[in-house]
Amino acid sequence: LDKLKAERERGITIDIALWKFETEKYYVTIIDAPGHRDFIKNMITGTSQADCAVLIVASGTGEFEAGISKNGQTREHALLAYTLGVKQLIIACNKMDSTEPPYSEARFNEIVKEVSGYVKKVGYNPKTVAFVPISGWHGDNMLEPSTNMPWYKGWAIERKEGNASGKTLREALDAIVPPQRPTDKPLRLPL
Repeated sequence: LDKLKAERERGITIDIALWKFETEKYYVTIIDAPGHRDFIKNMITGTSQADCAVLIVASGTGEFEAGISKNGQTREHALLAYTLGVKQLIIACNKMDSTEPPYSEARFNEIVKEVSGYVKKVGYNPKTVAFVPISGWHGDNMLEPSTNMPWYKGWAIERKEGNASGKTLREALDAIVPPQRPTDKPLRLPL
């Protein structure tokens, strides 16, 4: 999906990219923001337009630890999303097929515990965050519940607009509450 020549050569996303699709409830526009720290300004541009952030956390050994470390990208992106006003968050624990052993429940629980603690410090309430173990490569828990993770009973979130639960990333996207847009108010533009 990385379209720029430099993106293909380096194996990273540099510019923001848009994909659109429909779920049962919403017409969704995914803004793929760069994860690499050299292109953080592009990530800010993409994130500032979002109603909800989907934080993709690499579950592989070493990858998660690097992302959640003191200067890790996972931490930085969660902080930036909250700071930019994105108050709804979904955590997708990706690469569950490359954990030791593959599709490890213990690894998922470790990630949920660690990331919950951090996003709480940032300002999110972990009870409002859906944690979904996925494998983008194999499609596990993306659109349909995975048979590779029979231990996963699904996500559940509690919020004042009403509770929600599900098993897949698509269902988590459908559980987003659209923010109120003050379209009846006067327009103000900074010059």
